[in-house]
Amino acid sequence: MLPGEVPPAGPGSLRGSAVAAAEVVAARKQRAFARRKAFSLFVKAKEVPAEARVAAGGEGARWRCCRQAFEELSGIHRHVALQHGGDVGQLAGPAAQLSATEVRPSGVPDGAGSTDGRNGHSGNCSEIVCALPDTSHVSYDDLTSKVGEVLLYYCYCEVKDPEKLCSWQKALCQHLHLTGKVRVASEGINGTVGGSKVATNLYIEVMLSQPLFKDILCQEDFKSSAGGAHCFPDLRVGVFKEIVPMGIDPKILSYKETGIHLSPQEFHREVEQFLSQASQGQSNTILLDCRNFYESKIGQFQGCLAPDIRKFSYFPSYVDENLELFQDKRVLMYCTGGIRCEKGSAYLRSKAVCREVYQLKGGIHKYLEEFPNGFYRGKLFVFDDRYAICSNEDIISACRYCGTLWDQYKLCSSQHCRQLVLTCPSCRNKGLTACCPVCQEKELKVTSRASGQTLKEECECTRRRPRVPIEYVSQRALDAGKD
Repeated sequence: MLPGEVPPAGPGSLRGSAVAAAEVVAARKQRAFARRKAFSLFVKAKEVPAEARVAAGGEGARWRCCRQAFEELSGIHRHVALQHGGDVGQLAGPAAQLSATEVRPSGVPDGAGSTDGRNGHSGNCSEIVCALPDTSHVSYDDLTSKVGEVLLYYCYCEVKDPEKLCSWQKALCQHLHLTGKVRVASEGINGTVGGSKVATNLYIEVMLSQPLFKDILCQEDFKSSAGGAHCFPDLRVGVFKEIVPMGIDPKILSYKETGIHLSPQEFHREVEQFLSQASQGQSNTILLDCRNFYESKIGQFQGCLAPDIRKFSYFPSYVDENLELFQDKRVLMYCTGGIRCEKGSAYLRSKAVCREVYQLKGGIHKYLEEFPNGFYRGKLFVFDDRYAICSNEDIISACRYCGTLWDQYKLCSSQHCRQLVLTCPSCRNKGLTACCPVCQEKELKVTSRASGQTLKEECECTRRRPRVPIEYVSQRALDAGKD
């Protein structure tokens, strides 16, 4: 026998291998039986009670699950296999956890509902499954109802094929009659979409079942508010370098280097302590608003520092110009839904000047769900046709012209200006509908010019505001930071 050659198996080893193989087959059959039984029990638990169906004339849904109705057995089977593989596995017990594919009902494609690595559906897999949900059980009127909601979410993860993810997202949103904006990049996805409740529920369900987001994206990552498809003029899905436009290459600034995430309850306690200490002049904490000036103008946390910046891409420059302000400070950061804090906190931490950097998980959206009358006062600005959503009755901003309390934005009436303006009904009735006198005059000039001629987007508002404001830091504040 040559060196390194494996000796031939003897009769004993062959018998041992046969016994081992038989034991594996038996174990596999046992697991499959346990999961089939668990699958049947799970489906059984979703049956609509007989008395309810009798009351409805014996017609309608036979099963209900995840706020969906199913009339056909194949429909509920497919749904459970795709969305509740983990629940079935838990019901079957630990011994059956490895056989998700062995209990697949007829009509469900290979790999559906599998959560093990054998079919590429593990949490570490970057495979994109371009599946669309079955909407045959939903009426067109329900799917396109104007009474609905707007979803806000993001997910940082490695995307090897952004174009493929973009194409799937566009097809998915069109399939569900959703409007809104979705940004895709190699670093993840960021979306805000509007549609009927049925459509948004299906969207969440499909997103959570996407292998690419497995074990990363969860139900609570979706922030919702009353609205619908009418909140957006159209659907825009595209591939970008970043999922939130900060202007720094993701290869240089990683989303993995973020600050410490605080739940709304933890953030609430921190703000409470900050306000208490600040009232006594003893705080070494900065409560930092990462949003643009027009957002914080109509709503913000009490005692916050709200940078007078027009775009998030100015935030890095703001930090660079105000490093002294953050020296040896604890920073509590917040934004609308959390995504800007991911990059903002990473950038601030990269400067190595702060003691600690924290961020509000889920943003103001999640905070207001738990503390509608907490430390956030005023409205929450949103990037759709609603402009703002309300959780309390406070108005913290004023009409640009007369100074009366007012917080409902309108676009500047000058055709070539995209600034938002706060002008109350009384002033609007007087024709004061532009963001400044320059735009008011420009609007009159535009109407008298020949078609095709345009004016540069420049007005008193943009000329007056520094691109990157420098904050005044008192010696007392610097001394407090050294305590």
